[in-house]
Amino acid sequence: LNVAAYREKMRELPLVSLFCSCILPQNPEPPAEQKEAGVVDLNLCNIRDMEVIELSKRSSGQAFEVILKPPTFDGGPELRATTPPRQKPSLEEIQKKLDAAQERRKCQEAELLKHLAERREHEREVAQKALTKERQEHRADAHKEQRLMHLNASQEKLQEEVRTRT
Repeated sequence: LNVAAYREKMRELPLVSLFCSCILPQNPEPPAEQKEAGVVDLNLCNIRDMEVIELSKRSSGQAFEVILKPPTFDGGPELRATTPPRQKPSLEEIQKKLDAAQERRKCQEAELLKHLAERREHEREVAQKALTKERQEHRADAHKEQRLMHLNASQEKLQEEVRTRT
């Protein structure tokens, strides 16, 4: 494996160059904080060993597998496991929140009442339409009966006249 070719390929990847100092050009003087050779400082942990395995080499390019050993958390800054303490809200802030909650409740109640009123109005309209339709059907039936009675009466008269003439 050609390490120089690998470093050149890895330099093209902007993210890798941020966390891996082995790709960056070698400084003549290593920083005073770095004690061991081959250690990458991420300000949180140290990555000590890195293994590079060549998977395939073709004219179209090379494939590498980079294996990093698990990081150790020695010498890095302490991470806070807890959240910072909350400030106690003032009476003014509490009152503002209570007022806002009360206003939301009033708006929700008004919206609910409006919705119920619309529903009642719709039900009233539906009932009115049904009643109107029923009345119209009743009138149509009554008119039909009267017409039939009138026709029957007319036919009887005609039949009577025919009988009297003959």
